[in-house]
Amino acid sequence: MKIWYSPTMSTQDTATALHQAISVALPGAEIEVIVGSPGHYSLKVTTAAFAGKTLLAKQRLVFGAITDLMAGEMAPVHAIDKLDTLLPQ
Repeated sequence: MKIWYSPTMSTQDTATALHQAISVALPGAEIEVIVGSPGHYSLKVTTAAFAGKTLLAKQRLVFGAITDLMAGEMAPVHAIDKLDTLLPQ
């Protein structure tokens, strides 16, 4: 599913779009989006979908979900400064 965004989105709107995009790709995941400097975010994603996957495979699932928000010169997300991919306890 393509997530709608605009280069003029507020920081909070972008955080909401990140959360929505990950929720669509990983239903039931617990997602925390932390706003950093403009265009920079940290993510903490907890889901059973990560079971048995390598760190790289987990990261690919998350980055695959948010690609549209990071694509292009005017993308609202410039960097994910920290990405925690966790299994539920």
